[in-house]
Amino acid sequence: MPEGHTIHRLSAALSELYGGHRLAVTSPQGRFAAGAERLDGQVLLGAQAHGKHLFLPFAPETDVPADDAAVTWLRVHLGLYGSWTFDGDSSFTAPHAIGAPRRRVGERGEHALARSGGPALTDSGDADALAVPAPGTWRAPEPRGAVRLRLLGEHGVADLTGPAACELLDAEGVAAVRRRLGPDPLRPDGDRELFVANVRRRRKAVGELLMDQSVISGIGNIYRAEALLRGGLSPFRQGQHVSVARLRALWDDLVPLMEHGVATGHITTVEPGDVPVPLPEGDEEAGRWYVYHRAQRPCLRCGTPVRHKDVAGRRLFWCPSCQAH
Repeated sequence: MPEGHTIHRLSAALSELYGGHRLAVTSPQGRFAAGAERLDGQVLLGAQAHGKHLFLPFAPETDVPADDAAVTWLRVHLGLYGSWTFDGDSSFTAPHAIGAPRRRVGERGEHALARSGGPALTDSGDADALAVPAPGTWRAPEPRGAVRLRLLGEHGVADLTGPAACELLDAEGVAAVRRRLGPDPLRPDGDRELFVANVRRRRKAVGELLMDQSVISGIGNIYRAEALLRGGLSPFRQGQHVSVARLRALWDDLVPLMEHGVATGHITTVEPGDVPVPLPEGDEEAGRWYVYHRAQRPCLRCGTPVRHKDVAGRRLFWCPSCQAH
């Protein structure tokens, strides 16, 4: 499932690519036909992210305030299998690296795709090497797969497939969803003290609480494992027994880590001085992560073999030496 930085990248790209544009909205699959019909021909005012939820406000005109009753909100949660695919002409680009052409964002992170079903590019591939249609010559490709929602503008298209949630809400509906969510470290209104209070009033292990979206929004399995290692905090320590100072430090560490993820599209948590040179053969993750996906391999800080265990249905990785307390 995409972690919060990916949804914030989506939000930024959709705002840049489509903000203020009147869009043709369809549901090629048909499962969202009624909702697409309500949005068709309206203007996308922008986009917002809160944790793993994406909110897109649509209105009849560009000058309608986002809190106006005329605004209809689209909420999307990608879940385990959802993804967005972008395609377009040479003017349809975004600095967040997920704009068209040939870019997909979803359940496996983010990687380049060739246009219209051609061979995929790797992350290191030269996307510009493929011919990109000039403005005025581009035509939207036929939908591929079960496309729940298609957003079509003059210069590009965004297709949504396989989301866990795709629904229309009014402003109160959006507020109700957000009230159920914990603070998001990537939002300007992210509240560190609320996060601290959310953790300290619970008896569950902090390793479980970091994955609880009502405690903190946007944290997934990688950020959970890596932040706890960087903070030297045992994932099995009960939330009520973690000090305020350590929880504040955990939040303060997550903010720049996730901001880096927004900027680059990749989760990288290892400090440069801790990266082994050369990287151990078969352990490429040692250049990106301290413990995640590195079971039985040496902890990059102390050399103790990394351990793993299924906790609440997800694989948890930790160093039993660095995270003894």
